[in-house]
Amino acid sequence: MASASSQPSLAVGFSSFDPGAPSCTASSASGIMSPTASEVPYASGMPIKKTGHRGVDSSGETTYKKTTSTALKGAIQLGITYTVGSLSTKPERDVLMQDFYVVESIFFPSEGSNLTPAHHYNDFRFKTYAPVAFRYFRELFGIPPDDYLCSLCGDEPLIELCSSGASGSLFYVSSDDELIIKTLQHKEAEFLQKLLPGYYLNLSQNPRTLLPKFFGLYCVQTGGKNIRIVVMNNLLPRSVKMHIKYDLKGSTYKRRASQKEREKPLPTFKDLDFLQDIPDGLFLDADMYNALCKTLQRDCLVLQSFKIMDYSLWLSIHNIDHAQREPLSSDTLQVSIDTQRLAPQKALYSTAMEFIQGEARLGDTMEADDHMGGIPAQNSKGERLLLYIGIIDILQSYTFLKKLEHSWKAVVHDGDTVSVHRPGFYAERFQHFMCNAVFKKIPLKPSPSKKFRSGLSFSPHTGSSGNSCITYQPLVSEEYKSQVITKVQVEPGVHLGRSDVLPQNPPLEEISEVGKTLHMLTTSTTLEKLECTESEFTH
Repeated sequence: MASASSQPSLAVGFSSFDPGAPSCTASSASGIMSPTASEVPYASGMPIKKTGHRGVDSSGETTYKKTTSTALKGAIQLGITYTVGSLSTKPERDVLMQDFYVVESIFFPSEGSNLTPAHHYNDFRFKTYAPVAFRYFRELFGIPPDDYLCSLCGDEPLIELCSSGASGSLFYVSSDDELIIKTLQHKEAEFLQKLLPGYYLNLSQNPRTLLPKFFGLYCVQTGGKNIRIVVMNNLLPRSVKMHIKYDLKGSTYKRRASQKEREKPLPTFKDLDFLQDIPDGLFLDADMYNALCKTLQRDCLVLQSFKIMDYSLWLSIHNIDHAQREPLSSDTLQVSIDTQRLAPQKALYSTAMEFIQGEARLGDTMEADDHMGGIPAQNSKGERLLLYIGIIDILQSYTFLKKLEHSWKAVVHDGDTVSVHRPGFYAERFQHFMCNAVFKKIPLKPSPSKKFRSGLSFSPHTGSSGNSCITYQPLVSEEYKSQVITKVQVEPGVHLGRSDVLPQNPPLEEISEVGKTLHMLTTSTTLEKLECTESEFTH
């Protein structure tokens, strides 16, 4: 499993957050430096606006539903230690349908009990959802119980990421950068429970997927509040610096990063920004491109079957050529040194490369050891890139409220360009945008024969009498050829100038006009050849 980056730690989760934000806890062992006062506003005494259930208490510590982050992390580690240990006593067997609906609960009094140790936090209850099913998911990805406990409940504390999602969620990364923990809203956790049987079926058929990889679903009950959390895979290697990142939906309505977002050290850009910054797209090897698009198609079909929409493709880009020219800072050197201490990757199919590598091969331009979990690519300048991708925001179903939201937005704007749309249309638009505007095949070099056939050429033909007859091949201008290609040879599913809406065929009269012109050019060429041949026989 790829580890996180102190520059952009990324959770393949539900709601977007700023992976470029620093951790809120200093950890010299993990190489993640303590942020400065300017990076953490409450460290300098400045007030922080409460977002959702996330806030800050008088001492400056993050709280969630009025529970301090320290107490929440302690409860999570105590609860997971107990539930994984008790699960080891249960025999290995196939997953049954009733396993998806099992909820186990254990009470942790502060003074301790026969089953639980004493602790310094308030009394709390810890619930584990579908423990046998999630054990199967962890086994499928090659995570044994000891490694799972070592990552989450070892001697090193969980590291809090300062940035929260739009809903005010908290994010924690394990000290070895293997796993991400995210707090969920009640509806998100409830929807995930309903998805588990279908999620199990999908992973059984295809463990290589861009969808989030869930390793556990839990709930901490404390202070009369329910704090639901999910454990997922962490995408990005900590040693790789991300130069730019995007949150892409395939829609264009208000899909541009705000001015506030752009002021961040590593902002998250959106669809319109991508079309402006990288208009030619990102070029992949043909096998890599085909495997990626097939994986996207398969995942979108799964999401569509569950009536899920409004998800995004998270795209982080590491520019190899830029990185080689950048001077190494002290922070980068510290991260590089600490990264060497990390254990080798433990889980299967948990890097961007492994998501699609089942049917793809590395190109000839890059060795297998150089991709660091990323997908090798190029930009239009020929610069070498590594792409780190994943599908996020998958717990948005097309409910009645979403239908009302789409109807309202469609009145004031083009309904086909807004992000909220029926799942079938959303999936088709999402795939089309990713496989046509974002990712493209590396263009093949034309052969010399093709170069000779294109453009203007004069071919001398010598007859039996020695007289030469010059045949004129009419030259079609580049401008005209581009018009013909645009009007006639445009690929299916590509809308002229609008990559975010369904395709529209050109009017029949335009096709007819272009066809007549091409026919006239062909007829003219044929007649000239016949006249040349006739003159040869005459002489």
